[in-house]
Amino acid sequence: MEEFPLNAVQRWMQSVIVHSQGVPAGLVAEDTHQHLDVPNLEQLIPCSPSQSSVERLAVYANAYYARLIECLQSEFPVFSQTVGEEAFAEFAADYVQRYPSRSYSLGDLGTNFPRYLAETKPIADGQGPYPDWAEFLVELANLERTFSEVFDGPGLENKPALGVVDLQATDLQKWPQARIKFAPCFRLLSLQFPLNGFYSSVKEGKKADFPPPSDSWFAVTRRDFIVRRYGLNRPQFMLLSSLLEGRTVEEAIGAAAESYAAEPDALARDLHAWFRAWAAAPFFQSVEFDD
Repeated sequence: MEEFPLNAVQRWMQSVIVHSQGVPAGLVAEDTHQHLDVPNLEQLIPCSPSQSSVERLAVYANAYYARLIECLQSEFPVFSQTVGEEAFAEFAADYVQRYPSRSYSLGDLGTNFPRYLAETKPIADGQGPYPDWAEFLVELANLERTFSEVFDGPGLENKPALGVVDLQATDLQKWPQARIKFAPCFRLLSLQFPLNGFYSSVKEGKKADFPPPSDSWFAVTRRDFIVRRYGLNRPQFMLLSSLLEGRTVEEAIGAAAESYAAEPDALARDLHAWFRAWAAAPFFQSVEFDD
């Protein structure tokens, strides 16, 4: 039997089993032949009494894709429970074909899953009991992907944060011109559906009905390696969004005030409570002042 270099065989086999169109297509793909030219497959992968050489390779390919689907399900558990395991497996199988894994890390596998759902969703015709179901699923997947990115990305563990004590020590006269730098793990989401209650119920194993469209806002961050989400109202979202854009505290408060329905005195009290809670979360890394 002809001997083949081990490193070439390894690269050849990887190219075959991860091919998005299956083992037969992988065997004739140009990329595969760049690693190793195998005129007679049985020279490299002998057939067994019950399986051909191609079928033996397919065992590894099937296991590879089964593992990818399992990883996606662990990243999108609420989405999976919402649509059902069988439907999720179909979504995931099609997704990994359209967006093959290109990273050494399985943490990157689900990066394009919300995009895939948006690209393949049916066009809403306004008919049926749930005309917004597809949009809801896209937002649910986007929320869970955000949790993954916050969990895997950089954070403030073992690093200084802008805490409540730091806010209290800030010069009040300079505060309006302050600009806030957020924690690297902070994310701000504006959604078309009220996902907070739905997500919590499904996560806890409770039955949850499909919620009708209604604007909702989230802040997501990480503390002590635990991802935490915070529901927001519109003024809070406007304030944080403006600060994220690099606007001063005074400018951000002005943006929040435009959507604040209560009296100005009430806004002042709320702002004090909001900043204390956000600093404790923590949302903020540091504060800078304009010269």
